[in-house]
Amino acid sequence: MKLHDDQYRGFASDNYAGAHPEVIAAIAEANGGHQIAYGEDVYTARLGEVMRGLFGDRTEVFPVFNGTGANVTALTSMLPRWGAVVATSTAHIHTDENGAPERISGLKLLTVDTPDGKLTPELIDVEAWGWGDEHRAQPLAVSITQTTELGTLYTVDEVRAIADHVHKLGMTLHMDGARISNAAAALGVPLRDFTSDAGVDVLSFGGTKNGLLYGEAVVVLNPEASDGLIFLRKLNMQLASKMRFVSAQLLALLEDDLYLRSAAHSNAMAARLRGSLEEAIAAGRIHGLSFTRPTQANAVFAALANESADRLKQQFRFYDWDRAAGEVRWMTAFDTTESDIDGFVAAISAELANPA
Repeated sequence: MKLHDDQYRGFASDNYAGAHPEVIAAIAEANGGHQIAYGEDVYTARLGEVMRGLFGDRTEVFPVFNGTGANVTALTSMLPRWGAVVATSTAHIHTDENGAPERISGLKLLTVDTPDGKLTPELIDVEAWGWGDEHRAQPLAVSITQTTELGTLYTVDEVRAIADHVHKLGMTLHMDGARISNAAAALGVPLRDFTSDAGVDVLSFGGTKNGLLYGEAVVVLNPEASDGLIFLRKLNMQLASKMRFVSAQLLALLEDDLYLRSAAHSNAMAARLRGSLEEAIAAGRIHGLSFTRPTQANAVFAALANESADRLKQQFRFYDWDRAAGEVRWMTAFDTTESDIDGFVAAISAELANPA
C-alpha cells in the first residue's frame, strides 16, 4: 500500500530521496537462500575486492548501518581513551550527531571556526598543541568532510597538504565521506586520488545520500592508523547480522560506476538550479535573492527573506541554515529531475517577482 505521492520532490536533503532502482534490484538479487551471517558472505567478500581495487591493496572494509556509526566507530579505532579530534565547528560529528562521538566513544572534539567549512594546516594548528600535557585532551586525529557541510570541496592538493601536516605532527587523518561520490564527480578524479593516495588514513564511505536504502562503510586505508574495528563495530551496535544486504547495496553503487553517475546528476541539478536563478536575477525577474556560498557539488546556499522562505516551504520543503541571516540550504539528489528544478525556480520567481 503506497502512502505517499511518489512524484513529490523537495530540496531539504538528499536523504529524502528513495533508493536507486539498481540498488533495490541488487537487494532482491542478494535475497533467497542462505549466506553466512555477520560478514562471512560472498557479497561482503566481493565488496572487499572492489574497495581494494578502488583504494589500494591494503584497504580493509567494515560495512555499517549509518553515517554516525561509521564516523564514531572509525574515530574510536584511531584513538586511545585520552585522544581528541580536531574538526571544523560545522563538522557533522560536532553539530549533527547528538554528542555520539563524546558519549559513545568518550573522545574529545576540538573544533575550529572556518570561513568555508574547510580545514587548513594553519587552522589545524589552532588546536593541535599540548602533547604531553596531562591536563589537555591529546589531539591525535584530524577529521575533514568531503564534501563539506557548507557544500565546498577539498582539492587533491589540499587533502595532501593536510595529510602531510597531520602526519608530521604524529596525528592521523579521518575523512567523513558522506558525500564522497559528489566530490569525486565534481573533481573528476578517481576516489583514491583524494583519499588513499593523498594520505587519508581512515574513510567513512557514504552511500545513503547517493541512492542506498541504508548502509555506509568504514574503509581503513592505512591499517597502522586503526585498531580493533572487528570488536568496535559490534560494540558500537553497527554489526549487521545479514550483512550481505548492506554489502550488495555498496556493490551496486561501485561496480558499474553508479556512484559517479548518480552524483554527477545530482551535482548537475544543483548547477541548473543556481544557474537558472542567477539568470533570473540578472534579467531582473527575481529580487531579494543572493547566494551565500559557492555551489561546488549538490548544495546551494542562498539568502532571502524569512517570510518568503516560509511560503516557499509550503510547496517545496527545505531547511533554514541560518535563520537570523535569512540563509537557506537547497539540496539536490540522484532522482531530482530538470522539471523538478524548473518547477522550483518558477515558484521562487513567482514569490520574488516584485521588489521588497
